[in-house]
Amino acid sequence: QVIKVYSEDETSRALEVPSDVTARDVCQLLILKNHYIDDHSWTLFEQLPHTGLGRALEDHELLMEVQSNWVMEEENKLYFRKNYAKYEFFRNPLRFFPDHMISFPSETNAAVSHSTILQMFLSSSTYPEIHGYLHAKEQGKKSWKKLYFLLRRSGLYFSTKGTSKEPRHLQFFCEFSNSDMYMSLTGKKIAGAPTNYGFCFKPNKSGGTRDLKQLCADDEQSRTCWMTAIRLLKYGMQLYQNYMQPYQGRSGCSPLTPMRSISENSLVAMDFSGHRSRIIENPTEALSVAVEEGLAWRRKGCLRLNSHGSPVALSNMGMSIHRSQSWFHHKISREEAQRLILQHGLVDGVFLVRDSQSNPKTFVLSLSHGLKIKHFQIVPLEDDGKLFYTLDDGHTRFTDLIQLVEFYQLNKGVLPCKLKHYCARIAL
Repeated sequence: QVIKVYSEDETSRALEVPSDVTARDVCQLLILKNHYIDDHSWTLFEQLPHTGLGRALEDHELLMEVQSNWVMEEENKLYFRKNYAKYEFFRNPLRFFPDHMISFPSETNAAVSHSTILQMFLSSSTYPEIHGYLHAKEQGKKSWKKLYFLLRRSGLYFSTKGTSKEPRHLQFFCEFSNSDMYMSLTGKKIAGAPTNYGFCFKPNKSGGTRDLKQLCADDEQSRTCWMTAIRLLKYGMQLYQNYMQPYQGRSGCSPLTPMRSISENSLVAMDFSGHRSRIIENPTEALSVAVEEGLAWRRKGCLRLNSHGSPVALSNMGMSIHRSQSWFHHKISREEAQRLILQHGLVDGVFLVRDSQSNPKTFVLSLSHGLKIKHFQIVPLEDDGKLFYTLDDGHTRFTDLIQLVEFYQLNKGVLPCKLKHYCARIAL
């Protein structure tokens, strides 16, 4: 079988794959072919432009089954990108399931720990109840209705009488075994949704937009909670196995993936400064040597050749050197920045730097924190003929944007969290 995979910059690559290939197999193959670092956050993203929907494929999903549900005349695509939020709920479930949206069985103690929540979600006998208001699009109509919904092991229900949970007031809305869950990528545009936090259920053999069961939350935290709980309900232990086995193919090694010839555990720190090389046994010394090498590399990089072949200090080029950085996005709008960060996953520390559209001389740092995207203005300052950049009105100054980003990767400073994961437009 031949599949076509796109990257953020719309470059694409055709791959010949076996018919039982999984999303994880394809990610691993593209990582190796493009020499990317495998940090277990790569994912395949299915995008349906006709309906404005998209979803991250689960690692175990079979691609041929996914593509068999595509309609020929619709230009659906698979994108290869990072999704840092893919398994974040396993690391920090308390953030994903706020107290006001989750109820536990009556025998459960009032205080529920990190591990207890996961055990309950993955257990076949118990399941926490998720509840709250959602806007639902009425079948065959353009109108939306705000209803009180409940998620139980048997499916998704809504109450016909306020917030009543009595069985006689609960009406079945959807179950998930024969449908896939998608996020709305167009916000209010296509379906006239009341907010930008839409998601829906699409039957595997859909006859069109009429078969979609469309919902809309009031905020990102609510949407994330519902979608995460439904993923856990649908896939259960399979998700946990995907998370716990970063890459082991169906028989220990994927047929697409050659065995690595060296283990990272066998690598050691070396000192080549003397007449004879030596292994550095002391971890503190190894760290200081690594830091010094990084600083030396930076000092070497601080000189560039000008058009006449003469060295020119990097500080004089501070206006443009950031353009070569993967985290810098030239002339994108606030909305595009938010879309990019959302695609990479709303975990704390996902960021990018962009030109300011309101003030051409300044830049903006767009950062994810607490399931929200915040924007911070980077202001240029001139002092004694030298140009600096600052986020905090000049208290902390940097000669260029690279130095600024490196500082906030190590220090929180005035930001709500450190910069951890940058949004990059990769090419295939």
